[in-house]
Amino acid sequence: MAAEKGGRGSVLFTGYRSLGMYSNHIPHVVRYHKKHKEFYLVTAVGKSFLTYNVNRLGQVAVSNALPENISCLAADRMLVFASHGNLLKAFARNKEVVHTYKGHDAEIHLVLPFGDHVISVDTNNTVIVWDVQSQEEYLQLNFDKSSFDISAIMHPSTYMNKVLVGSQQGSLQLWNVKSNKLLFSFPGWKMGVTVLQQAPAVDVVAVGLTSGKIVIHNIKFDETLMTFQQDWGPITAISFRTDGHPIMAAGSPIGHIGLWDLEEKKLMSQMRGAHSTAIAGLTYVHGEPLLITNGADNAIRVWMFDGPGGQGRLLRFRLGHSAPPTFIRHHGQDGQHILSAGQDGAMHSFSTVHDRYSKSLGHGSVDKAKAKKVGLRCKSLRLPPVVSFASETARQSDWDGIIACHQRKLFCTTWNFVRSTMGTHKLKPPNLIKNKTKDIHATAVEITSCGNFVVIGLSAGNVDVYNIQSGIHRGCYGKERAHDGAIRGVVVDGLNQMTITAGSDKLIKFWKFKSKQLMHTVDITVSPTSILLHRESGMLAVALDDFTIHVFDIETCKLVRRFPGHNGKINDMTYSPDGRWLMTASMDCTIKVWDFPSGCLIDCFLLDSPAVSLTMSPTGDYLATAHVDDLAIYLWSNKSLFSLISLRPLPSNYEPIAVMLPGVADEVEDTEDVLEVEDASEDMMEYESPEKLGEQLVTLSLLPESRWKNLLNLDVIKRRNKPKEPPKLPKSAPFFIPTLPGLVPRFGSEAPDESPQSKILNLGVLEQKSAFCVQLEESLEHKNYDIPLKTIKDLGPSAIETEIRNLAPEGGGSVEVMQSFLKMIGRMLETKLDFDLAQAYLALFLKIHLRFISSEAILLEEISTLSASLEETWLHMQTLFNQSLCVLNYMKSALL
Repeated sequence: MAAEKGGRGSVLFTGYRSLGMYSNHIPHVVRYHKKHKEFYLVTAVGKSFLTYNVNRLGQVAVSNALPENISCLAADRMLVFASHGNLLKAFARNKEVVHTYKGHDAEIHLVLPFGDHVISVDTNNTVIVWDVQSQEEYLQLNFDKSSFDISAIMHPSTYMNKVLVGSQQGSLQLWNVKSNKLLFSFPGWKMGVTVLQQAPAVDVVAVGLTSGKIVIHNIKFDETLMTFQQDWGPITAISFRTDGHPIMAAGSPIGHIGLWDLEEKKLMSQMRGAHSTAIAGLTYVHGEPLLITNGADNAIRVWMFDGPGGQGRLLRFRLGHSAPPTFIRHHGQDGQHILSAGQDGAMHSFSTVHDRYSKSLGHGSVDKAKAKKVGLRCKSLRLPPVVSFASETARQSDWDGIIACHQRKLFCTTWNFVRSTMGTHKLKPPNLIKNKTKDIHATAVEITSCGNFVVIGLSAGNVDVYNIQSGIHRGCYGKERAHDGAIRGVVVDGLNQMTITAGSDKLIKFWKFKSKQLMHTVDITVSPTSILLHRESGMLAVALDDFTIHVFDIETCKLVRRFPGHNGKINDMTYSPDGRWLMTASMDCTIKVWDFPSGCLIDCFLLDSPAVSLTMSPTGDYLATAHVDDLAIYLWSNKSLFSLISLRPLPSNYEPIAVMLPGVADEVEDTEDVLEVEDASEDMMEYESPEKLGEQLVTLSLLPESRWKNLLNLDVIKRRNKPKEPPKLPKSAPFFIPTLPGLVPRFGSEAPDESPQSKILNLGVLEQKSAFCVQLEESLEHKNYDIPLKTIKDLGPSAIETEIRNLAPEGGGSVEVMQSFLKMIGRMLETKLDFDLAQAYLALFLKIHLRFISSEAILLEEISTLSASLEETWLHMQTLFNQSLCVLNYMKSALL
């Protein structure tokens, strides 16, 4: 049987945006906005670039995405230039592409704005000068790559129409791009040029070389003024202070920054470990003692130089993971914070509301006091990456609320979310403190809903309980150990009554939390990979090594669902807030959504890279995912919250199509996303009117029950509500207009009848028919009963009884009117509309006129037809009831 092809992406989720991305290896750009009188910072992140204000380092704009990753970034006072592949594009308002420059045959790696022109250099050593507005090629220069491989380019201040070009061979050339002439060649220093930077003095240029040497050179007289030597590798960036201090900053490939005094011609100070990777760019803000740096470690930092000795202090920063995150979970019940642990050993909290609420909890350290003194510069003090953690907000203001286990480490660390730091305790079993073996390590952690206790599982099979406030060991499960194999998962229910452990010995054990007694053991055929408990519903999901998922009810300790799973290792699982859906991520690059009540797969979508961890917001609005070799955390919006979603079971051989990660695809220009939305809309359930529903179901009226439910007992109600003595009329009410009885207030005659009342009875008044009776007579002719039905629906219970009682000849009606009333009830049963009203009206009619109906052949014939229709309708209703009861019993039963 051929596999069914998926013609859509995800039914439930759509890409929203990414979190935790701030910078990459592309040097940043600083711009000054004259109108705002403020400096702005532009950094590249993959296919887009971000704009921040320097004063608060707040994100102000995100550009539209390019088809490929940005390879070079530059800006002038009006536009931002970004290159990808062999194309150069200009962005206006930090967002929209307004110009595209086509002409290169190779990838562009250098861009220089030059007045009304922009210069781009590709890897084939082709230099093209473009007119910014017309997008036309003004000049093209071709260099021999073997003799002059361009590696840097700059425009010297006050040099009209001239650019200085550096090469990997070490030589420099000064060109006039207007006349296309080579003005001068500098022999260089026999080492490749990496950076060219204009000094505050005219004619003076700083040249950074691959050997770590910095040359301050006067290009007017071809004279070297001074040289400096850094021992950290090639120079990656250079910047000069312009606030009156003759200081030059130079970056290195290992993240150190050297600060050089140009008057004393010596090294003034060092900023070691400014970044964990190479310094991609550094810029002194014009006229201010601020230095902006960025690097490939996904960090932007602003340094303030206001202290003695010229040493910079960190003023503000935006920091994400420098290595891919491996474990993420929502923190708190508001869904606004996502805790993340990465391969870089750091823990972060990312806000889904605004980036200013994001923060870093830092790195774990072996000795917290010693690490605080040296600032964690010594990597030997850092703990390995966190592989798993659990958090709780109940007592986080009083003590630590996060417990984490580290890679190949026996002890577990506590963390404090409020103080954004590692906690005071390192929890370790007392019987293993003197055990120096490195084979035993923590594999699973859990924190109770009250925030007082943590449960830790070890690779040796031990499961221990600690008090997180004091760090005191409170006991362990089992005589010697809980399992004969490594612990794969530990969970505690919401009331601290039960602890569930899963081990590699293919056993799932249920323990009493307080007494540590074993309650029940479930033997499974395959070793579990991980377990996840939804505390509110008591559903325990167990991912197995054979890529299947088993779901247990912790109240009965029985298997209630079995899902076929994935085609690869299941990396992580998460529940929807109501416990109805289970979302799983696997190494087969898919994310699947399983529905518990139906036991079916209801959604599946394919990604370019596997998700290593995922978590659903407690409010149900977002699904967050972390992926292999990706620094960002991606948010997916839950479409079922804001649109009508048709959830249909998917077959076991369903093959989904690939979905782009959020924040990557251009929502405006990408037609595939538009087509995907259109395809998804085809599966949406269309709105069906009550008339269409009447073909299969019956619909009830929207009237309150008091208008129809007590019609048969109306005489009893009137007798009960009858006053003991008749009401007395008021003496006089000259200021009130008399009203007529009824549900709708109506005023009586304004002018009193001054003529004396006649004692002769007018029989014509008694023979006058009501509006409802007249409408029934008319409906008998044109077969349309909408008007009389609307009239009787507007009446109250007493008025309905009066109208139905007066349908008989002795009440002013006729046999034809009674026949028309029965036809109206038959029409209501035929259309299956207002089913409750039809039953109530018919019951009252039969109660009042049953004897008269039995003496009229026409009415007997109409009653027999109506009886057959009523019996057919109730038989159909009974069938629907039986089907619903069967489905309900199936959902409640256990699938063995």
